[in-house]
Amino acid sequence: MESRTDVNRRNFLRLAGGTVAVGAAALAGAGLAGSAAASTLAPTTAGATAARGRVLVPPGNIGIQLYSIRDKVSSLGFRTVFERLSAMGYAEVEFAGYTQGQVGAITPQELGQLLDDNGLRAVGSHRGIADFANNMEQELDIAQTLGTEHIGTAQAPTDIRTVDGYLAAAEQFNGFGAAVSARGLKFYQHNHDGEFGFATDDPAVRLYDVFYDNTDPTTVYLEMDVFWAFVGQHRYPGFEPVDYIKRNPDRYPLLHLKDGKVNPENSAGYDMVEFGIGDLPYTEFLSALAGGGRRHGIWEQDNAAQVPAPGFPADSFGNAERSYVEVRSLRRR
Repeated sequence: MESRTDVNRRNFLRLAGGTVAVGAAALAGAGLAGSAAASTLAPTTAGATAARGRVLVPPGNIGIQLYSIRDKVSSLGFRTVFERLSAMGYAEVEFAGYTQGQVGAITPQELGQLLDDNGLRAVGSHRGIADFANNMEQELDIAQTLGTEHIGTAQAPTDIRTVDGYLAAAEQFNGFGAAVSARGLKFYQHNHDGEFGFATDDPAVRLYDVFYDNTDPTTVYLEMDVFWAFVGQHRYPGFEPVDYIKRNPDRYPLLHLKDGKVNPENSAGYDMVEFGIGDLPYTEFLSALAGGGRRHGIWEQDNAAQVPAPGFPADSFGNAERSYVEVRSLRRR
């Protein structure tokens, strides 16, 4: 595994060209060229120049979806994982469940204490639609114990891909949003590519538009997974992912920062890769968004345990550490 000294040295070289702005900097912009040019595997003068721009993801808003390192959670447990993430520089975590494999049972109270002990904040949690339908109050009790402001689902609103199916799902999600809001939290839905497809009973209607337009924007929030949105654009052309956020920036408090490399032989259009070596336009994307640091940038790579950057061994901690450096290095041009 790459040593901590190596990462610190690279981080210094990449950030030395400019002052690291903290707190008030806006989470905006992203870019294909910016992400690739800023790769830690090939530092360049262009990367140093980019480092002099305004930071796009404030360090205090950089988080990790724990699904990315689920192998470590299962084998090492939350205590060790949180210690490692804190040492890497992450400030926030998004949960993908509250169990830790064979390490042993853990309570929400113990989880919350481990977050505090390591200077981490829970920024969100992915739960199933059935969890909200059947155990809403229990889910909200856990969320409040962990201190997270957001709780939601990464499931599609429904598997019924008709206009009426999505209208019914929007009504259900409005109910979830109202219940979550009543407890002082924000309910959100995380997209994959399928939501951007068209209704089976009306090929002129995009399902994401039905959901977007018929859910209450004050209680049903959205977490854009940028990678999957671009896959959706590839499979179901006719929209720009960033435009949904620009239509109502307040609806998107969370973004999944996941990179993809163009691959014409992949039906998705992209291969999922470690952040910073792909082709998604993160600098341009984030720069197009106003916000003053209102959004949380959450790194995720579903296959981090199997697909490292070229030249590195397969190790999800290594992917997480290098990706943190890349996300923090994003600068407005």
